[in-house]
Amino acid sequence: MIDYEVIVVGGGHAGIEAALITARQNVKTALISLSIENIGKMPCNPSIGGPAKGIVVREIDALGGQMGITSDITALQFKVLNTNKGPGVRALRVQSDKIAYKRHMQKTLLNQDNLTVIENMVTELIIEDNIVKGVIFEDGTKLYSKIVILTTGTYMSAVNMISDEVTVGGPDLEPTTNRLSESLKERGLTILRLKTGTPPRILRDSIDFSKAELQPGTQDFVCFSHQTKEILPFDKQVPCYLTHTNDETHHYILDNLDRSSMYSGVVTGIGPRYCPSIEDKLVRFKDKPRHQLFLEPESLELDTIYIQGFSTSLPREIQEKMVKSIPGLENAVIKNYAYAIEYDAIDPLQMKPSLESMVIKNLFTAGQINGTSGYEEAAGQGLMAGINAINKLKGRPDFILKRDEAYIGVMIDDLVTKGTKEPYRLLTSRAEFRLLLRHDNADQRLMEKAHELGTLKEEVYQDYQERMQKINDGKKLLEQTKISVNGTINDLLISLGYEKLTDSVNALELLKRPSITCENLQEYLPSIIEPLIGKQIDIEVKYEGYITKAKKEAKKLLAMDNVKLPEEIDYDSIKNLSLEGRQKLNKIRPITIGQASRISGVDPSDIAILAMHLEQRHRKETSEN
Repeated sequence: MIDYEVIVVGGGHAGIEAALITARQNVKTALISLSIENIGKMPCNPSIGGPAKGIVVREIDALGGQMGITSDITALQFKVLNTNKGPGVRALRVQSDKIAYKRHMQKTLLNQDNLTVIENMVTELIIEDNIVKGVIFEDGTKLYSKIVILTTGTYMSAVNMISDEVTVGGPDLEPTTNRLSESLKERGLTILRLKTGTPPRILRDSIDFSKAELQPGTQDFVCFSHQTKEILPFDKQVPCYLTHTNDETHHYILDNLDRSSMYSGVVTGIGPRYCPSIEDKLVRFKDKPRHQLFLEPESLELDTIYIQGFSTSLPREIQEKMVKSIPGLENAVIKNYAYAIEYDAIDPLQMKPSLESMVIKNLFTAGQINGTSGYEEAAGQGLMAGINAINKLKGRPDFILKRDEAYIGVMIDDLVTKGTKEPYRLLTSRAEFRLLLRHDNADQRLMEKAHELGTLKEEVYQDYQERMQKINDGKKLLEQTKISVNGTINDLLISLGYEKLTDSVNALELLKRPSITCENLQEYLPSIIEPLIGKQIDIEVKYEGYITKAKKEAKKLLAMDNVKLPEEIDYDSIKNLSLEGRQKLNKIRPITIGQASRISGVDPSDIAILAMHLEQRHRKETSEN
């Protein structure tokens, strides 16, 4: 008996996207959460986006996901980062109202057709002949399905730690699923032990903000979702503030390192390299006299401020001294103390690029269970796991995003090809083709694919096509408009540091100059180019040469990704492969030559041997036919 086509275990950011995308494709879906009240919870930082991560949210939106829509609706502040740098590293970050965010997500899920939300604890999977058949609840009740997607976040065998005080529980000491990871291990999955943490929350009214630096948002209309037409007006957005640690802060931390969970031996898991505790920062960056701390509001409904960059597991009395040593926080009152959390995850090298397990058929995993950190990375995986679950049910090929198509593609390829020993975080530096993977062009990269998949609303797709038409029309308008030297154009050029024109020129040529924008040229054009369309044209025209070059490089480097490796290939039978290469290829089972070439330990000589083997195999099959 099949109760559901898809069961999603976990109501975090990965689970939400997986459940919504399957239900919206008319797939009968169940989302199982330990607590309906905590679905969509932000247990750590109250924000969405940032470098690389913000682009992932745009990609989720372009593929028909939910995170961008909810982030825009519930944001307290919108801010574009790296505006003084090139478009390849610009990204949006919003300060979220964490209470409003989870409330909106819960409402969306509970009102979604084809989706049933169940409050219960899954302790084991039903597995027959290495095929998942459903889940078993704490009371022994069984629920059957064709596919299971595990998105358990940091809730598998989790413990909270403050110094040597260890308490069983997930974030904020919520219930944890101790039996589930043991049952996965018994079924052949490799389990990792990872660690993350969170900083203290302090009462807003106990802070002297005059001693911190104001961090306002971006005044322009900016958002994650193309469906968003209105955002919180700039004058109503809530500010953040910047302050710093100092010698006194460092003194309290370094003198008590042996009382930190991480350095006292209490922590057995590996923490995130790119989001470390303040103790770890001081040990690794001893030469830095101070570290940035951002004071961020958590919700209009809460009286707490989040200290971004101040994660710790030091004792409460030391946390008190650390906090009060910070400028502006001399009289701060801690409402919630910082803690570290340790949890079980699975080795992502045991996943296919579709996020299906290589060990257990029809089992998909997404989010922090796969060794990642961050809400955005989790949501991106959840969406992809959901899409590929649908494809499997419908007998369609896997949907795999390449490294030049999306940051989501970079992340998943990194996980399944290179693996991770610490919580993985997306960074712009992980992408070889980041100029192609911009915040502004996620729709152009992915909306056609989403339309083919059927995951995008028709009205959103029509809006996208109209936007593309406006961009093309705008470029034609610029190309066809001749600007005469007799007008005021030379005054504009001189004011921007350019020499005068001696001959008339078309507007498109002028736009290629770094300081000139569509907005500058609007008065010389016979018709209006909308501001948002103009900004898109600015980027595409100014960086056209670089973009073309990047596309050529991507085409060359990714050509090997079109060369498929047979699933049944026996690497032990291929002569002259290096021992390490043979071991890694057998373990990871890459699906293309390109993926094989990115595996650590697989040398170029191994790739050459593999290519030769495929050629000989092809010749043999051709001659036999």
